[in-house]
Amino acid sequence: MASIFSAVALMVCGRRDAGSSAAPINAVSHWYWREEALYFRQTDIKHTALGYLTHHGASVFWGALFAWALHGRPAARQTGAVLAGSMATSAVACFVDFHLTPQRLTPGFEHRLSQRSLAAVYGSFAVGLAVGALLVRGSGAPK
Repeated sequence: MASIFSAVALMVCGRRDAGSSAAPINAVSHWYWREEALYFRQTDIKHTALGYLTHHGASVFWGALFAWALHGRPAARQTGAVLAGSMATSAVACFVDFHLTPQRLTPGFEHRLSQRSLAAVYGSFAVGLAVGALLVRGSGAPK
């Protein structure tokens, strides 16, 4: 869910900030395509598919850490705690992405989006983490 929610935010914000819904997702593939990917505006297999797969992989990584942190904890049953945990996870991901990660491996979409849009993307990521956790929690509830 976090991957989907944040990808939608990337597309909406990309349309507003860069005039292209695909541009921020394409930029994620800069780890492979380098500078070319940062400024490619069209949707294509080469940039957009690799960009989304990379974004999705990172989302799964952070989602797995979030799930591991919640697993077996009583707080995982409390909606407020799940929301707080998802916001903390997203904040840590943002910090790691922009302060601890080598330039070649940063998300790339920061080259196409405003600070406000970056906040929206990481906020959408947090909402997606929470929604996913709450859906999983709900599926295991006694009937």
